[in-house]
Amino acid sequence: MSTPIVSIDQLSYAWPEADQPTLHSLDWRIDEGAFALLIGRSGSGKSTLLRSLNGLVPHFSGGSFGGQVVVNGVNTRHHAPRDFARHVGFVFQDPEAQLLTSRVVDDIALGMEQLGIPPTIMRKRVEEMLDLVGAAHLRDRSPETLSGGERQRVAIAAALAIHPPILVLDEPTSQLDPWGAEEVIAALQRMNDDLGLTVVMSEHRLERVLSHADTVRLLDDDGVPTDGSPQQIASIVAPVALPPVAQLARDLGLNPVPLTVKQARNHPEFMALREQLAEQSSLARRGRSHGVSTRVDGDTLGDSVLKVSQLGIRIEKSQIIADISFDVHQGELVALMGRNGSGKTTLLRALMGFVSPWSGDITFPGGERRIGYVPQRSSTLFFCETLGDELRFTAKKHGVQIDVEARLAEVDLAWAIDRHPSTLSVGERQRGAIATVLAGNPDLLLLDEPTRGMDPWHKRQLAAVLRNLQQRGLGIIMATHDTELAAELAQTVIMLGDGGIVSLGPPDDVLVDSLTYSTQINKVFGADWLTVDQIVQAVP
Repeated sequence: MSTPIVSIDQLSYAWPEADQPTLHSLDWRIDEGAFALLIGRSGSGKSTLLRSLNGLVPHFSGGSFGGQVVVNGVNTRHHAPRDFARHVGFVFQDPEAQLLTSRVVDDIALGMEQLGIPPTIMRKRVEEMLDLVGAAHLRDRSPETLSGGERQRVAIAAALAIHPPILVLDEPTSQLDPWGAEEVIAALQRMNDDLGLTVVMSEHRLERVLSHADTVRLLDDDGVPTDGSPQQIASIVAPVALPPVAQLARDLGLNPVPLTVKQARNHPEFMALREQLAEQSSLARRGRSHGVSTRVDGDTLGDSVLKVSQLGIRIEKSQIIADISFDVHQGELVALMGRNGSGKTTLLRALMGFVSPWSGDITFPGGERRIGYVPQRSSTLFFCETLGDELRFTAKKHGVQIDVEARLAEVDLAWAIDRHPSTLSVGERQRGAIATVLAGNPDLLLLDEPTRGMDPWHKRQLAAVLRNLQQRGLGIIMATHDTELAAELAQTVIMLGDGGIVSLGPPDDVLVDSLTYSTQINKVFGADWLTVDQIVQAVP
């Protein structure tokens, strides 16, 4: 049996001024060289548990701490977080928090400098890490100029550069495009396999990582753990939390549950189902009612609320976007997709007036529109003492009367009405930011990675909120890497790349047969099947 590199005994922790402990009498053993995955709903204590592995909990956070955590032979109770720099590499949910210099290469080198690693070794490791995470082209860029996904890659490279025996990652793929997520997970798997790196990771998007894990720990809403293999956990966790192919298998009562596209394609029941679905015409599938996941009918869209014509944007003499044109209508959700750095955030900022176009026009037919904008870094929206005050301020600013508690209840945050936004998790802040912006009753809503850090349960809730807004006539542009959400909600998908629009059209045209951007369901069943709900509705 392998020697545990992490030993947690009777760990209990309550944040300062919290009414209840976040963690209660937890035990956990992680073997050296394991790939351990931590899953559960927002607020179940995943980030708190991960932060206990390098002493940030309790030395930095304060609060009430009980039990003990021993990492690589070092007890966190008796050592400060700085003493764990050689033992634990840590990647936070917010990569911005750990990028401190003006150049990417300097950020990657910073931790090594602090540990006194010789310059010749540092230079070699910097180049190795840049190549490993696919960020060599970013080496001389300022982190301030990077997209969220690019920052995430750099933060992972910086954590790996010190060659820690343990790497802890909190939602490491939340801002990565699908291709980038696969690259990073493959790199972590390679280091786990070849170098014996112990990986401890929390993640909501299980389709990316579940099959890579040796062991999975599921925390329930009260922080109570269940441990098992990926297959064991897939058989007991709520289907909504699973990769789409596993969710479909559970919904149809199939066993065993496939965890990957390859397993699903070779699953006997799925093979038979694929033949059955192939007999249904593409015409019958288009526009099918899919219960709660029905897209708003494109034929019911209203007038144009935004018109972009031959838009070009330059930043520091670099052409970011060139000659793009599209319209957004009342009730339409436009999914803006593309690789990290393709210009999605820049385009949204231009629509808000934060970036001046180099060429082309942005017009609002029918007169001036009230625009709501939720940026990738949603924490930049908050400046009041409580979340409730944020909504009240926004509503008052726009002359709107709202029921603050009811608005927060729509995003499952009524309990946080008197909480300071900074005390919320990343996913909770995302939901709070959306509720805050909607308090101003905008005509056009711009969302930049709205599901970042959001668990599957709350993502489903957000989908219902957005669908309701569409039905009320709100136009929405959503920059996202979440192909499943885009397939479920969008009437139009705009794929950006190489400075322009690569593809524009309905999801049935843009997302199908794409190696990178098609959904798991489409990869298994082909044609224009995209979502779990489409399949479930089609099966007699």
